[in-house]
Amino acid sequence: MLKGVPTTISPELMQVLMSMGHGDEIVIADGNFPADSHAERLVRCDGLAGLPVIEGILKFLPVDTFVDDVAVVMQPVDKSATEPPIWTGFRRALERAEDREIQLTLIDRHAFYDRAREAYAIVATSETALYANLILKKGVVAP
Repeated sequence: MLKGVPTTISPELMQVLMSMGHGDEIVIADGNFPADSHAERLVRCDGLAGLPVIEGILKFLPVDTFVDDVAVVMQPVDKSATEPPIWTGFRRALERAEDREIQLTLIDRHAFYDRAREAYAIVATSETALYANLILKKGVVAP
């Protein structure tokens, strides 16, 4: 055990976060996401909701400041649908962790799947909310 590490961060997930470099992306996927078939590296977080996993990750992962699309979500197929409520939680977690406003970038489902295939890792949660998938781009730790 270590002090201060959230229970949502397994040793495997911590190793992935530490191995990522600037510009690498990590997907935090909901329970409906086809994580196994899309991941080069898969971290299972079965039984955990997505938002607590994201909040745990953001304790350690700096979000990129050099590009705009650092937090990417999957646009609902029905473009006239209201915004998924979990996105409010995503924004709050990002703002708390980074002390700045971070916009969510919407991309269509198939573009999201393509980008997830290229990600450094996919974290598979048991989140049941719809469209509760988030891609984060790692930044740098400033001196």
